[in-house]
Amino acid sequence: MPGTNLTREEAQQRAQLLAVDSYEIELDLSGAQEGGTYRSVTTVRFDVTAGNGAESFIDLVAPAVQEVTLNGDSLDPAEVFADSRIALPGLLQGRNILRVVADCAYTNTGEGLHRFVDPVDDQAYLYTQFEVPDARRVFASFEQPDLKATFQFTVKAPEGWTVISNSPTPEPQDNVWVFEPTPRISTYITALIVGPYHSVHSVYEKDGQSVPLGIYCRPSLAEYLDSDAIFEVTRQGFEWFQEKFDYAYPFAKYDQLFVPEFNAGAMENAGAVTIRDQYVFRSKVTDAAYEVRAETILHELAHMWFGDLVTMEWWNDLWLNESFATYTSIACQAHAPGSRWPHAWTTFANSMKTWAYRQDQLPSTHPIMAEIRDLDDVLVNFDGITYAKGASVLKQLVAYVGMDEFFRGVQAYFKRHAFGNTRLSDLLGALEETSGRDLKTWSEKWLQAAGINVLRPEIETDADGVVSSFAIRQEAPALPAGAKGEPTLRPHRIAVGLYDLDEASGKLVRRERIELDVDGELTAVPQLVGQRRPAVILLNDDDLSYAKVRLDEQSLAFVTEHLGDFESSLPRALCWASAWDMTRDAELAARDYLSLVLSGIGKESDIGVVQSLHRQVKLAIDLYADPAAREALLARWTDATLAHLRAAAPGSDHQLAWARAFAATARTPEQLDVLDALLDGSQTIEGLVVDTELRWAFVQRLAAVGRFDEAEIAGEYERDRTAAGERHAATARAARPTPEAKAEAWASVVDSDKLPNAVQEAVIGGFVQTDQREVLAPYADRYFEVVKDIWESRSHEMAQQIAVGLYPTVQVSQETLDKTDAWLDSAEPSAALRRLVSESRAGVERALRAQRADAAAGE
Repeated sequence: MPGTNLTREEAQQRAQLLAVDSYEIELDLSGAQEGGTYRSVTTVRFDVTAGNGAESFIDLVAPAVQEVTLNGDSLDPAEVFADSRIALPGLLQGRNILRVVADCAYTNTGEGLHRFVDPVDDQAYLYTQFEVPDARRVFASFEQPDLKATFQFTVKAPEGWTVISNSPTPEPQDNVWVFEPTPRISTYITALIVGPYHSVHSVYEKDGQSVPLGIYCRPSLAEYLDSDAIFEVTRQGFEWFQEKFDYAYPFAKYDQLFVPEFNAGAMENAGAVTIRDQYVFRSKVTDAAYEVRAETILHELAHMWFGDLVTMEWWNDLWLNESFATYTSIACQAHAPGSRWPHAWTTFANSMKTWAYRQDQLPSTHPIMAEIRDLDDVLVNFDGITYAKGASVLKQLVAYVGMDEFFRGVQAYFKRHAFGNTRLSDLLGALEETSGRDLKTWSEKWLQAAGINVLRPEIETDADGVVSSFAIRQEAPALPAGAKGEPTLRPHRIAVGLYDLDEASGKLVRRERIELDVDGELTAVPQLVGQRRPAVILLNDDDLSYAKVRLDEQSLAFVTEHLGDFESSLPRALCWASAWDMTRDAELAARDYLSLVLSGIGKESDIGVVQSLHRQVKLAIDLYADPAAREALLARWTDATLAHLRAAAPGSDHQLAWARAFAATARTPEQLDVLDALLDGSQTIEGLVVDTELRWAFVQRLAAVGRFDEAEIAGEYERDRTAAGERHAATARAARPTPEAKAEAWASVVDSDKLPNAVQEAVIGGFVQTDQREVLAPYADRYFEVVKDIWESRSHEMAQQIAVGLYPTVQVSQETLDKTDAWLDSAEPSAALRRLVSESRAGVERALRAQRADAAAGE
């Protein structure tokens, strides 16, 4: 974005020049109900190491600056405020005091101080979102993670509102809330949540420790807030993390605030975590949704230590922040006593790993430890490598050094660097001390090199089926075109699972597990020689490492017939993932992937895996199948979804999942009649409650096929006059298959910038329908005409939604690739925008390859 960037070099120079002591921030939010701007007064105390006369700057994004006073001298805002910076000339050696008075703006983009009006009660609700560089939208700040300070907030709010921040909530005097200063933390994890929020309170107590707990949401969601379940997960996290980290929770209280129109899943503000309020479930959801919510809760709680207590020096170690929180949250779900989700590593393999493998095969792939030159770089780096590959590699690191050794190193790290800033080398040094392993080579190959390895078994048997030789071949495929770096073979600590069919139970049961180090191109496994060949040999069993795994021909044939028969969910998930990976790589035809899923999904007990398979089958048919065969495959899939819906246990998670899968693809008049009848109640399916969210899924499909128009959509909104209802209605309107509906949706997103972030996202989600290629075709050219201007004129979150969401992904053709290449060659986009468009282009290129493979399979 113009004028809002900050380079790493600038940040390093500023950190060498000054140390920040404290901020005092006064905000007058008494006019928040009306919106507009608010008065922000910031007083910063900081020390300068150089002699008198040094220069620096402080960051601020604001419509107007009224006063700037540096060490008692008034500076002219017109002279010192430009490009989101206030110049600070003539600094004194030692202590300096800066006071900035500004008019700051409420936003509707989910960045800075977001303002939302609930249509249920017409009340405004505010919250801040500061990561990466948006504290400067609310108060003048040195916006970089290594300039930690204390923060003392004073907030004036409307009568009857509540104000929550990082420090415990004080009693207000005349609607003014004066908070105690925080410990030393980074700007990006400070927070304010302001409004007439509903709250529930509890406490975590153990061995004399007492931490107040709070949960907040809008009153219109209070009836759906299952606070007991949220507190239960939170307490499990406190127990497990404090034991594993050997460091008491470092802040005075722990509030979790479910807030509207949130761009991410959640944010680890110290002691005041904000979470998207879609996690307050208004309707029945499957257990997979509760599991994902619990992982989010635990992820943010882990950040209180890793990220908030100890913080990266610069954003190139963002991956370590996110990967550590992801790894430990899943480990907590898998291992904490009493956890509802001991199968959490299955979910990780099924969802997080899939995301990582996809991201790592894009032209934008990068080492886990990415080169972050500036803020623009980091804003597009919240990706599948930063979160999912990083967490996968941490899981591999734990297998490599041992779990006890890993956590002992983490304990030393927290004690050594509490309330400070670190680099990756600080953590690796601590782990080397506790494990005795030299991690330099490991780090170079795993963290500083991009790309993915493939592991294949090489097996020979004699005439009696006894293994005569077995080895594991490791490949390092060429990196995608445009990616930087060289293919790299890595050391892998993996398990090999040997599975046979148990005659009595009919289940595929593991008869033996061999754990070993794989390194180089070929690793012999002599332990298998002389054994009877099992039905299935599974590399990377237990999912310890990060690699694409292929089955040998005999194992693949057996798994194809018996994938649903594995006794444990994790090996099933690994085989499902391998099949999906082969489909994406055009090694397995989309039609054969559909057949595989239809043969095994009925036996799949893990509801998260079932729901992933639903999404992947639909994507495979829509994008990876031969266009000439697409309708026949869709018909086959849709028939199966309805049959499974009718056969599922009444009231079960599987029944709900199949209802949603059917709604996503219903196409014949008879199938659409079923949706219509379920909506109006003239037909029922035992146990299936067609509640608010499921109704909207049906309405949106009926709108997308032209059955429903404005009258029906408006009628459904009358039943659900809420913020969620507004979003669902916006999706339904944009989904209608007429040129007029598409033009209206496009104009609301592209020609206007008035939509709030969540509504814009909803409109884009409706606009793009895979079975509306013809009516969407004209928008491919229009996308390339506008996307650069959009990128340069909108905030980052809003621009990224458009750049990714409106790319012509459904137009799978050479023509789309050619148009993209022409634009990339001529438009001179910023590096961040170039990356996003190139990633979308790679999706079309992959789909074309897969379509050719599917067509060949049909010949």
